[in-house]
Amino acid sequence: MMTPPNPRYGRIWDGCRVGLLGGSFNPAHAGHRHISVEAMKRLGLDAVWWLVSPQNPLKSADGMAPFAERIESARRAARHPRIVVTGIEAELGTRYTADTLEALTARFPRTEFVWLMGADNLAQIRHWQHWTKIFTTVPVAVYDRPSYSLRALSGLAAQRFARARIDQDHTRALAGTAPPAWVFFLAKRHPASATALRAARRLRPDPADAASHKRRAAAQP
Repeated sequence: MMTPPNPRYGRIWDGCRVGLLGGSFNPAHAGHRHISVEAMKRLGLDAVWWLVSPQNPLKSADGMAPFAERIESARRAARHPRIVVTGIEAELGTRYTADTLEALTARFPRTEFVWLMGADNLAQIRHWQHWTKIFTTVPVAVYDRPSYSLRALSGLAAQRFARARIDQDHTRALAGTAPPAWVFFLAKRHPASATALRAARRLRPDPADAASHKRRAAAQP
């Protein structure tokens, strides 16, 4: 198991190529693990950090599990020695991705970072705070997502940074490329999604409620 990132001991990660997968992880699931493993293979990464956000500014707090619970969920889902789950954003005091990336590159100056995100995020990244700074701070790897790819590749971000796009055949060079640089790659799709998992949880009966119902039924004459 790799050492979790600590801003006070940044030199531990010197010379490493690290993918950054940010999100609420509400909950973390096998799809997160799948794309992380694919990114390590395609991009030649030494590790992927899962940046569990204390609170995603674009998502409602309603239905959001507590931060510590989401961290623990992510650790259970990771199941890989080179996937590192961290709540470092809480320690850095950053709320927006652009600020997090700026802080990480300052504290880990000899680590080569790559921001990982799905085509769904690329399609709507124009709504993110200081979104252009993301592309100019670290290289970006975008992975295909069902029904989003066409919209993403014709969207504002893809058009704005069209000249910085790297061919999919050269993805392993991305981490060492000065930003702005980004790649769009196709990966074998995984059916898991946090939305589907939350919906399944809502439909699943609560064991405590079921037990209570049985007790009430048994007590009836």
